Amino acid sequence: MEKPNVVHRLRLKVRARRALRRALPFVASLFLATPLASPVSSTQAKTPTVAARMPSVKEFEAMTFSNGVRELYQELGVAKSGLRYEVFEKAYTGFLNLKAQGQLDQDRNLLTVVDFEKPSTEKRLWVLDLADRKVLFNTLVAHGHNSGENVATTFSNENESNMSSLGFYVTQGDYYGKHGRSLKLQGVDEGYNDRAMERAVVMHGAEYVSEEFIRQYGRLGRSLGCPALPMDQYAEIIDAVQNQTCLFLNGPDTTYESEFLNTDMAAHQFVAEANDQSA
Repeated sequence: MEKPNVVHRLRLKVRARRALRRALPFVASLFLATPLASPVSSTQAKTPTVAARMPSVKEFEAMTFSNGVRELYQELGVAKSGLRYEVFEKAYTGFLNLKAQGQLDQDRNLLTVVDFEKPSTEKRLWVLDLADRKVLFNTLVAHGHNSGENVATTFSNENESNMSSLGFYVTQGDYYGKHGRSLKLQGVDEGYNDRAMERAVVMHGAEYVSEEFIRQYGRLGRSLGCPALPMDQYAEIIDAVQNQTCLFLNGPDTTYESEFLNTDMAAHQFVAEANDQSA
């Protein structure tokens, strides 16, 4: 009997080929609609004719994924609130790969994005409902005390670093601790945030995350590494995102790498899902 992961990959290949066959007439029409160059005169040297080539399955998936991500970004309308396309693209790529691995709740297409390249005075957290194409929350969020003042510049996975950790997380259940109701976060990027549970990096509310604090101090207060939220919103956000949804913390660290940023795998998953929805 074949292993489940092998069977899953075979099914995805079949779905991708089926989607490619459906798209071939459209792709072919694009090639046929492209105007040909004017014929050269008899005095000019003849150049060999280059035959139009249909895209491979991998090329088709990459093209479909690129167009689909751009369309989703536009439908969410998050550009106006400051979520940059390149950050959204990374977050969505990881979301698809985590979903393909079965690490996320398959029935809830929720994605939370935090952009620590933005200052703490800006609303730099978004909770996105990808299925309904809407923004559930866009609010303030604090970074770790030793990551920086108004802007986070330094990150760590080490215990007692009091820094934020970049990368992809899968939300777990809530509990009541020293910060009141909090949400456990499982870091899935080895070497970057996989010590989040032992460091007690959680999502919780904090009085120092507010517009009033910004007016008084010129920035938000800072946590011990947790993505702390406004007191008037944290409970609703925990309700929405708990139990196996994707959280992505982006930041200005050029050394950050992740297996979940594999665009080929994400494109494959994207086409497979689109094929399932159209079946």
